[in-house]
Amino acid sequence: MVAHGISLNNLTLTYERHPAVHHLSGFFPTGSMTAIIGPNGGGKSTLLKALAGLHPIDEGFIQRDPHLNLKKTAYLPQNSHWDRQFPITVFDLVSQALITEPTFWFRFNQNQKTRIQEALEQVKLWNQRNVSIAHLSLGQFQRVLFARAILQNANLILLDEPLTGLDEASIQDFFTLVQEWKNQGKTLIVVLHDRTLISKYFETTLILAKEAVAWGSTEQVLNPQYYSPSHLKKPFSFSEEECLR
Repeated sequence: MVAHGISLNNLTLTYERHPAVHHLSGFFPTGSMTAIIGPNGGGKSTLLKALAGLHPIDEGFIQRDPHLNLKKTAYLPQNSHWDRQFPITVFDLVSQALITEPTFWFRFNQNQKTRIQEALEQVKLWNQRNVSIAHLSLGQFQRVLFARAILQNANLILLDEPLTGLDEASIQDFFTLVQEWKNQGKTLIVVLHDRTLISKYFETTLILAKEAVAWGSTEQVLNPQYYSPSHLKKPFSFSEEECLR
């Protein structure tokens, strides 16, 4: 066991028999907000899946604070991983976050209904609760996923490119939600591409190009004074521009 966070120890992951994450070691403290950036195919999504317990570990291991165990973890994959044509309403999709509660398979009690309503109101979708997800815009569907995470009340929140399809107003609403999660002491690990937003909201950044190119305070990792492309190592070499896309 590791106290007060999640520790990666020589973590190696493969995807379709190809290396995705290579001998990665580092630490996510409890209550921290970490942004992950890097090139396409750099292992970002694979790492989040491993942290969510959805991808096998080939080498090394992950140590977790019991407070951040898998039952206390919320994982939101990229929008493209969802079947948007599945016949389910906004209300039903969000309510699935309660699947571990004893009454889920019977009938929601008033407390649960209220929590579902509050989560949907927080993302401004209560009025669309009976709409099929097939009829939502990309941004609306992303907000449905945020409502699921709110309702799940997890201590560890893993978000893979959560800003896809969001307009400026929705992005600001998202970061208001992120700040609330931070104030509640939740641990967030988020794949993003926008350096301006990362610098504004995240104290820690990991540049991942199959191995850790840089991992530390956002101020240092994104500052050319402290980081330069010469720090990259073969065979996983990418330009700084590629890593920060």
